[in-house]
Amino acid sequence: MDEVDIATPDDAPPATNGSSLLHKIPIEITVSVGKARPPIKELLALSQNAVMPLDRRIDDPVELYVGDRLIARGELQELEGADQGQLAVRLTEVISDTRDLA
Repeated sequence: MDEVDIATPDDAPPATNGSSLLHKIPIEITVSVGKARPPIKELLALSQNAVMPLDRRIDDPVELYVGDRLIARGELQELEGADQGQLAVRLTEVISDTRDLA
């Protein structure tokens, strides 16, 4: 996975050695494409090649989480060029504050 530089506001204090190290720590981001709520009977009956419908459509936004905190929404995209076929997310909304959560 490529490193991502995190932009800081112009009025942010200069980074100290400790905080610059903090910026280099990788975090895991989970992308949620939808949910399903099948009855246990249907879940136990699943087999290879079964199709489980989700609560979203293919063009609906996906949600990005760090832990259980929503951090952004976006659209699934397929990369081109050398990474053709690999999935990516184009961010359409970045959650800047927990008050933005609806």
